[in-house]
Amino acid sequence: GRPRSMAPAEHISIEVAAALPNRQVLISLPVPVGTTASQALVLADLESSLPELDISVCALAIWGEVVDDDYVLCVDDRLEVLRPLVIDPRNTRRQLASEGQFMGTGNNAVVSKPRS
Repeated sequence: GRPRSMAPAEHISIEVAAALPNRQVLISLPVPVGTTASQALVLADLESSLPELDISVCALAIWGEVVDDDYVLCVDDRLEVLRPLVIDPRNTRRQLASEGQFMGTGNNAVVSKPRS
């Protein structure tokens, strides 16, 4: 028989991820081919699930890589809403160093330097 032509998909599946310090949401969403990151945010309607999140001050990323609002989404992309840092980690390190401490790993540990 004759091979069938593969018609392009009209929709692709993506995920939209957003979080607050105490709660996160992950929304699976079919979007039309050609949908941009900012359009997907509107379709995800994060305001209803995370009303306290101010999306206007958030950056967007795909799998941890920052993208512009007009980035065109691909199949299985995870669009991440990145909240701004509350505290600059460089300032925290400088402050701790001036107090003779350093940042530990895990559980936001602050560790005092051993005295010699």
